[in-house]
Amino acid sequence: MELIEKQPQFVSRFSRWNGDESLVGYPFVENTHSPFTPVRRALPMMNLALISSAGAYIDGTEPFDLASKDGDHDIREIPLEVEAADLRYASKGYDPKAVQEDRNSQIPVDRLLEYEANAVLGRVNECWWSLSPYIPNAAMVAGEMAPRLAERLKRYEVQAALLIPASRLCHQTLGILARGLEYYGIPSIVISVDRAITDRVRPPRTAYYSGELGCVAGQPNWKQHQLRILDETLRWIETFDQPGSRRLVVELETQVEAARGER
Repeated sequence: MELIEKQPQFVSRFSRWNGDESLVGYPFVENTHSPFTPVRRALPMMNLALISSAGAYIDGTEPFDLASKDGDHDIREIPLEVEAADLRYASKGYDPKAVQEDRNSQIPVDRLLEYEANAVLGRVNECWWSLSPYIPNAAMVAGEMAPRLAERLKRYEVQAALLIPASRLCHQTLGILARGLEYYGIPSIVISVDRAITDRVRPPRTAYYSGELGCVAGQPNWKQHQLRILDETLRWIETFDQPGSRRLVVELETQVEAARGER
């Protein structure tokens, strides 16, 4: 199974793309089929990997390169012990205001640790993985980043991965990486607020809703909103029996909550 079907055509079209930062004329990847790896462990026994493309990096280290036409293909491991105050964000394609205000709106470390403490989740892996939000060269994502990321996750004996994009373009990046993880035997699920892109890329499992770029894991400082998104998404990792996408019910519940003034 190819991570990018008709990759030569993508490479040709990408070489002619003018690099417009607004992605005008960008040749988004389009796939027909999806790899699929069944989940072999229940959520309460699972070591879960968190993968974020919000461009987070530890203060004092080099930020991701956002100027390259290809994009920055670095994959950074960030220990769980690193505090939110010690993170900075190389943002492109999304407004970093929400994640700067509350890391959990894009990188829900605290929410996942709460699930672990309550035995909903076996454990959160001891580090999480941070990627650039701007990686236009999808062929390099498929050929270089996907096998490298899979190798790192296998080293930690991860049983499943949660992928959370921040920008429009990184919905494509994480969709391709999810395909790669499943190809290498690691089940995954992507949270999407841009269904048009994820449906084109066809990651094996997608949970989508009409949210906002930059706070895909939930509105900042709204814990219940974040938990609602994560709860349904995580439980779906086990229930998918074939590739596909499902709509989260978070929108209806959020509207009712807002109407009652319960936020």
